[in-house]
Amino acid sequence: MELAPATESGSSRGRLGRPLGALAALGATWVATRALLVLLMTGVLKSPGGDVTADVWMIYHAWYGVLQTGTFPFDDVTWQYPPGAALVILLPGLLPWSYLVSFWVICGIADAAALALLVRTGLRRGRALTGAWMWVAGVPLLGPMIYNRFDVIVTAVTLAGLLALVRRPAVGGLLLGLGGIVKVWPLLGLIGTPSGRRTRRSWTLAAATAVSVGFLLAAGMNGAFDFLAFQKDRGIEVESVGALPLHFARLAGAWDGKVTMNYGSPEMLGPWVSVISKVMMAGTVLGFLWLLLWRFTSKRRNAATMYDAALCALLVFVVTSRVISPQYLVWLVGVAAVCLTVRGTSQRPVALLILLACPLTLVEFPTMFTQVLASEPGAVTVLALRNLLLVAATVLSCVRLWRSTRGEAPLPATVVLDREAAALPASGYPVRPGIAYEQDLLDGIDRPGAPAEQRR
Repeated sequence: MELAPATESGSSRGRLGRPLGALAALGATWVATRALLVLLMTGVLKSPGGDVTADVWMIYHAWYGVLQTGTFPFDDVTWQYPPGAALVILLPGLLPWSYLVSFWVICGIADAAALALLVRTGLRRGRALTGAWMWVAGVPLLGPMIYNRFDVIVTAVTLAGLLALVRRPAVGGLLLGLGGIVKVWPLLGLIGTPSGRRTRRSWTLAAATAVSVGFLLAAGMNGAFDFLAFQKDRGIEVESVGALPLHFARLAGAWDGKVTMNYGSPEMLGPWVSVISKVMMAGTVLGFLWLLLWRFTSKRRNAATMYDAALCALLVFVVTSRVISPQYLVWLVGVAAVCLTVRGTSQRPVALLILLACPLTLVEFPTMFTQVLASEPGAVTVLALRNLLLVAATVLSCVRLWRSTRGEAPLPATVVLDREAAALPASGYPVRPGIAYEQDLLDGIDRPGAPAEQRR
């Protein structure tokens, strides 16, 4: 392995200068907010909107019983997940407590692990602890619901994969592939990886992991991909962006459809639903075509570009989806937190809009969810504000990502270390090429057009 010398301001000096006050504040805030979530989940404090644990002890636990028999719950239309989700549903069975308590423990571990990774990354040179604060603040703003869905677990895995992509592309690809076979969306983290050998490695590992895990589960259990047959009959979920015109039409007495449980979520069925579904699908296609255009025409990159593109792609995916469940917001919080670990990110105002959308999500679900189902004016107003924030965040993310990668002087996709730079000084210590690559990108944030030797 080719080695490069550590710079004078490397990790050893960073370790000596750790912001202990900021770390203490982060830790105390995490403990306080998560303790509040536990009090709300256990009923010690009254939770707004009532009990949100039913998905775990009733639905997930029922799936757990079916999965133990060696088959997927393919006759249950509420099962709408890729086969990897079975691994998450079976996980609480490895712990000694009840299924509900074990699930909470796993969610808490995933939450704490995500924070630890963000803190570890934020302490590096050229990085920031802002991402850790985004995670600490954003998760509790979604309420106790977040520990009663397995999305926080998938988000933690995705966050780890994204943070690993620069230094260890194979590990990053593996983690994103693992997340992809559980929830699909983690694979969007690969959209912004720069061209070259490192990207081929991460994409190959992601594909190999997703395909191999999916194949093994399909070979060992019945009905792994039967959930795909349900997708064509789905309506418009009541909280999605596409549902807003139907809510307003219903308020005006111009829509005579119905709201009913359909494939595991409350959906709007009736006139104009098929048209809106096609419009949403077209929006998804156009959004990803734009992302491909950006990828092939971007002229410069820095350490934040890969993360910024992942957040942009995820926003496009969420906003144009026929379903926006409240737990989707933790996806956005997690990827935005990764963006904020780099000081040169273009997505700071986007992260703020996402953070503002979190308490509105808590208000519409579960606090006012009954009123949302009935399309009452107050609830529709809250929902509209939340969705408009997400639409604004998506547009702003696209604009800022595009502008941040325009320029006359492109940065190299990879860093080539010359022999002199690769020689190990007597007082130095070895640094992996992946670390040198990351540091070169970080050094180039403030002066993206400067040659590599001037940026050091």
